[in-house]
Amino acid sequence: MAAPKGNQFWKVRSSHGRKPIFETPEKLWDACSEYFEWVEAHPLKSAELVTFQGTGTLVDVPKMRAMTLDGLYIFLDIDRTTWSDYCKREDFISVTTRVDRIIRTQKFEGASAGFLNANIIARDLGLADKTEITGKDGGAIEVDDRAEGRRVAFLLAKAAQQAD
Repeated sequence: MAAPKGNQFWKVRSSHGRKPIFETPEKLWDACSEYFEWVEAHPLKSAELVTFQGTGTLVDVPKMRAMTLDGLYIFLDIDRTTWSDYCKREDFISVTTRVDRIIRTQKFEGASAGFLNANIIARDLGLADKTEITGKDGGAIEVDDRAEGRRVAFLLAKAAQQAD
């Protein structure tokens, strides 16, 4: 049954919208700390073959689990936009920036020590060796199509000659 037209029931609500999941920065920090502890207590496992005196055995080897913001969101049962909202709140900024730094540092140190794939972590952290090549006076590189065509023809002729 629909509410009658012109109703004002919404005015008698004690609050508007859902209460935040974490009402204080301390509660958010405690929950994030639980995530950090969970990551440390639940490493990934890799099966490796160990041989001793001709007998092979598969052994589970613990591997470092990288902390991620997406993993944190799942653990906290929140959405990325909810985290973003906490990041904008003045009283939560110190917690959210500390959490971001902890996650970034854990991944960087794990990759530096060889526990995590350095290429993947470097991309995730936005670390990359970039080299920009420019032409004369910082302009575009000029290409002589005829010179390129001659190089291609030379390489094709050389390949054909080696094939014979």
